[in-house]
This record gives sequence, structure tokens and C-alpha cells, in this order.
Amino acid sequence: MKPFLILQLRPEAEASDDEFAALLRKSGLGPEDVRRVRLDCEELPGRLSLDDYSGVIVGGGPGCVSDAPDDKSPVEARIESTCLGLMPEILARDIPFMGCCYGIGILAHAMGGQVSKRRYAEPVGTTTCRVTEVADPLTDGLPEVFEAFVGHKEAVQALPAGAVRLLASDTCPFQMIRAGRNVYATQFHPEADAAGFATRIRIYRNKGYFAPDQADDLIAMCRQAQVDVPERILARFVERYG
Repeated sequence: MKPFLILQLRPEAEASDDEFAALLRKSGLGPEDVRRVRLDCEELPGRLSLDDYSGVIVGGGPGCVSDAPDDKSPVEARIESTCLGLMPEILARDIPFMGCCYGIGILAHAMGGQVSKRRYAEPVGTTTCRVTEVADPLTDGLPEVFEAFVGHKEAVQALPAGAVRLLASDTCPFQMIRAGRNVYATQFHPEADAAGFATRIRIYRNKGYFAPDQADDLIAMCRQAQVDVPERILARFVERYG
């Protein structure tokens, strides 16, 4: 099996390491099955060929595609530019891709869709996803409704031309979309469990996602949540393309 290319965007080492461990654990991949690149502190290989990989997985991060250029730090701007720079080839060649949270903004923006903070942001916690009528190998057979961990300031405002909607929720209508046959992105975090989300809440308590004094209550809520379906989507992606 060719390795999967995992691109991580979180500038906090603890958050990045925890996310990477979760991506491996929930997907069934081992360290030997992936090429990890932390885009906050690494460049992509100069002669990167996507043909060398089974697929691309993009993790989440605190940046927002819709932020004005002057509001982005140099690191955030470089991360975004790197991810967007890969999308034309991924979309043109229908290369297997799974974008998680930040990744849905990257995909929609690359397709000419609108991503903004105007509507559909969701507070840190859980949301109830429902499967749409569109058949897809990654969602077929899942429960018709299930809980997923979310927390995002921006969202896709309308389905980009050429994309289909696979999952929706009442608070955010674009929880999972697909372009072509193999390019996917989720607004929720398919790798997240209660322990991992508790770690992120602690790390990002001062990043504007919630009032800092709500952190302990949010951690308690996440620990009581029943979230186990989203990881099946990530595992199916790896099984299908690995």
C-alpha cells in the first residue's frame, strides 16, 4: 500500500500530536502507513508527486479561509496557500482527499464556493448529523442520524457547483460534501473523541471559540456525549483507497 499524505495545520505541538494520534487510531493506519507533514513548521517536499500516495488527509486548525489576508499570520497564510495549491490537481484528477473541518473550507473555496462567518458557525460541542438521499460508499449503511464533534467559526454558505451533499445538520447544512467520486470533506471532526476534544478545548480556550470560563463545562459535556459514528467514515475512506 502506498502511504497516505497527512497534512496538519495546527501550530500547537500538543494539539497537532494529539490529532495525528487520533487520525491513526480512528483510521486504522500505522505510522509506517503515512507521511506526516506539519505545515506550520515544514514545507512540502520540493518534488512532491501525489502519485506516490494513496490519498491526502487534511486535519483541522484554528485558521479561517474567509479571514481577510491582513488578518492572517504569515504561518496561517502559508498553510492556506500550500493546501489550496494542491487542490487544482486533486480536483482535476479526482485524487482521494479527506478534509476535516478546515478542509471543507479549503475544498469549497477551491471549487469557487462561498465560505464565510455569516451563517452556520457552530459552537464547540456536538451536532446531530443526518444522512442525505445521495448514495455514497462512505455513508451508506450509517445510522440515519448520529452525533459528531464540531466547533467552527466559518462554514460553507452554499453547495459549490459540481459538489454533492452527503451529510447535513439543522445548524449547518453542509456537514459532509463530495466532489467528483473521491474528493471528500467534513465540517465535523471524524477523528475526534471525547478525550481528544477535551484536549483541544483546553488548548484553544482563549482562541475565541467560547468564553474561557465555559471550558470545564464543555469538557464535561463532551465526556457525556455518545460520538462513535464519524470515525467509521474516516476508516472507510482509508479502507477504500488504501
